[in-house]
Amino acid sequence: MILSALLTSVGINVALCFLFLILYTILRNRPSNAELYVPRLVAEGKFQEYYASGVRGFLSSFKWVKRAWQATENELLENSGLDAVVFMRIFIFGLRVFRFATIVGIFILLPFNYMGNQLNIDFTDLPNKSLETFSISNVDDGSNRLWIHFSAVYIFTAVVCYLLYSEYDDIAALRLSYFYSSKPRPSQFTVLVRSIPVTAGRSFSETIERFFSEYYPSTYLSHSVIHRTGKLQALVNKADKTYKKLVHLDSKKYPQQNSKRGCCLGICGRKAERVDQYEKKLEDVEGDMRAEQLSLAGKEVPAAFVSFKTRFSAAIVSHLQQGVKPTDWVTEPAPDPQDIHWPFFSASFFKRWMCNIAVVFTCLLITIMFLVPVLIAQGLTNLAQLETMLPFLSGILRLEIVTQVVTGYLPSLILETFLDLVPPVMIVLSSIQGYIALSQIEKSACIKMLWFTVWNVFFANVLSGSALYRIDVLLEPKRIPELLAVAVPGQASFFIAYVVTSGWTKTFSSELFRVKRLMLNILKGSLCCDSDDELEVPSNPYHKEIPRILFFSLLGITYFFLAPLILPFVMIYYGLGYIIYRNQLLNVYSPKFETGGKFWPVVHDATIVFLVLMHVIAIGIFGLKKLPSASSLTIPLPILTLLFHGYCRRRFLPSFKGFPAECMINKDRLDQNDPTISSFYEKLSTAYQDPAMERVRHSEASESSTTPLLTSYR
Repeated sequence: MILSALLTSVGINVALCFLFLILYTILRNRPSNAELYVPRLVAEGKFQEYYASGVRGFLSSFKWVKRAWQATENELLENSGLDAVVFMRIFIFGLRVFRFATIVGIFILLPFNYMGNQLNIDFTDLPNKSLETFSISNVDDGSNRLWIHFSAVYIFTAVVCYLLYSEYDDIAALRLSYFYSSKPRPSQFTVLVRSIPVTAGRSFSETIERFFSEYYPSTYLSHSVIHRTGKLQALVNKADKTYKKLVHLDSKKYPQQNSKRGCCLGICGRKAERVDQYEKKLEDVEGDMRAEQLSLAGKEVPAAFVSFKTRFSAAIVSHLQQGVKPTDWVTEPAPDPQDIHWPFFSASFFKRWMCNIAVVFTCLLITIMFLVPVLIAQGLTNLAQLETMLPFLSGILRLEIVTQVVTGYLPSLILETFLDLVPPVMIVLSSIQGYIALSQIEKSACIKMLWFTVWNVFFANVLSGSALYRIDVLLEPKRIPELLAVAVPGQASFFIAYVVTSGWTKTFSSELFRVKRLMLNILKGSLCCDSDDELEVPSNPYHKEIPRILFFSLLGITYFFLAPLILPFVMIYYGLGYIIYRNQLLNVYSPKFETGGKFWPVVHDATIVFLVLMHVIAIGIFGLKKLPSASSLTIPLPILTLLFHGYCRRRFLPSFKGFPAECMINKDRLDQNDPTISSFYEKLSTAYQDPAMERVRHSEASESSTTPLLTSYR
């Protein structure tokens, strides 16, 4: 890509960013858009106060930037939990890393690259020259200037490792502080017990009661046996959804006589007709629920949630073998009740095993299929190849503006469009793998999405441009550094455009402006006067956002010494993301689970991999540049980095898997003086009852309580 094509791409995306920012500023001023731009405040009943506090007017509406900037970490912790704080720490970590990298890369490395003679730069025609003139490719082979790049790699690695250690240590301490300051949570007192042995003449409930009363008489509290409620859960969800529509419809203010609003395009009936329709639907669903109830008692699963009076007792039970046979009484820490993925218990072991195999093959299939948009994107960056494949476009492609748009903007746009289709698929695949908690599903999808992005967006683009026709090179591990050293620098211009398109513009359009949701609302409005759906506050899609954020970290780290021109673009992305995502966490997203910051080890591990990848490329590039001594001296660097990684895992990772006994015992002692602990124990006894075990009697307006389908066990 030539410099003018990059400038065209940057110009288009900057214009789009300003457009989305202005539209967001205008639309968010209207209270009618509150459910779109501040849904969390609407759900909490704070949006009227928010609009009354002075957001009217164009200039005053930019106060959201000030609010997002001034919000303290404690406020974010209180409103959105520790996961949100850790999520924002990714941006803070990125800003610290790439602030240093930008200073070194732009003011030290870039001038040496620019003044090299390897590519014979004609300074009078700079706009039409390749961006490789700003990369290490332009440094003369064997030049002593390469030692500056060598030193920069070592110094940068040391800085990143220091920041990683500092963040890991800080977040681990924050976990303990959050643990001490938080109220008692059911998951801290409960374990999941599986493989309960079958005893003749006793139910699972009686077996559990006898076992834990005998071996944990002073701390055992209660238990809830699990049933296979897959079909009943589907009926309950259907009833809940219908009831929410009915309540939402009844709460809307409709003009009494308005035939136009009564029906749009024949889709929406009158309000009374829809109320009758939903009430009839509720009655039918509840009839099916009662029928399913009759057969529910015989669908017990040899598993139960067992609760104890202290955190320490629950931790002991979850980590010790309970029975003589290791396959009986298998225990593990329980998630919070709202975090449980109940369909897990409705699937047999064989079904989960088959699903895991299917997930592996599906991931491989998606990876192979994604090569198609990668090849399309790479084809657009190579005009000569494009003209050869599509000769009828040669006349159009000779136009300068068309050339700049096609090579500078379209490839990254096409790639990002296809990439948007992958995260929902990863969530579905993770949900059928047998995870017990929604947070585990989200984390699994996050890891899948991260490495899918690294392979399909980074390696596939790099290798498709230079090495797919040299598969034999990939079969020789010794030549991998050489291969990467040749292929990676050549894709710097593509990835700069990708940062601008996928980073800058998408953050404004998809995240801040919520363009997809806006289009959906407009489409619904054109077809129907009003929606019967109740407002659903979204949660932060960690499985989608964390891999995307880390991918820009990959680009910044690997291209730090190769093509430092990318660094300012990456740093600007982290700056924009810091403000925008803070605003979203405060006004848009509401947490649906809390892992206590367990996503940070994923960030740490990924950053270590990115550093090692940079080292491998450095070994290859110094060898290609005929500086073998620098190449040899770089070899210890990935080894030292992996040793540092191993130390961090031993030092910090246990703190993310559980809490120390000292902390739990101290917290249990504090609870002894808490007057509310007795009421907590009462709620804990029924906290882990399957939601499908309770039938909400929506059809009877006089009753708002819930009636259990089966009695709970204590």
